Amino acid sequence: MTQNKRYAVTGGIGSGKSAVIRLLEARGFPVLSCDAISDRLWNDREYRAGLSRLFPSCTREGDIDRKALSALVFSSPEACDRLDAYAHPRIMEELLVQSSRFPVSFSEVPLLFEKHLEGYFDGVIAVRRPVEARIASVMARDGLTREEVTARMARQVDPGTLGGGNCYLLENAGTEKDLANALDVLLKTKLGL
Repeated sequence: MTQNKRYAVTGGIGSGKSAVIRLLEARGFPVLSCDAISDRLWNDREYRAGLSRLFPSCTREGDIDRKALSALVFSSPEACDRLDAYAHPRIMEELLVQSSRFPVSFSEVPLLFEKHLEGYFDGVIAVRRPVEARIASVMARDGLTREEVTARMARQVDPGTLGGGNCYLLENAGTEKDLANALDVLLKTKLGL
């Protein structure tokens, strides 16, 4: 069996990570999602109990209140750090278990560089898209204001500052067909897939 290779797909909000994941899936590659794993963890009673112990002010009727926790985390960097320290190791542990089943897999990891998770992967595809296209896309998708979108973007690593080593920039500046063609070139020339 071929050695297990794990690749992450990341990029700022509105960059097109999900479009790249869909294209990879259409090409027959196994794809995994940190967000999906996080959602599944919320169904685990022990996981929620741990959150309740960490954030007692967000506990209602003996269980963690997800909306209260979200409000706290978005208003307090310290609370965000505590949540990340609790959640990220569990998410990555499950991601590694799932990806070990495949010779090659791709994982959508939204905050890869911000949370220093790149060491878990053999390579990283960083999706880059023009700022105005990202802003317009997120405003339409999530119903946010321009200011809300740019505030979120400001907290993320700019993929334009990355590249080299095992990080590959994937430009998303045209149509989905252009993105698909760029992805195919990257897969063939950079990853040998």
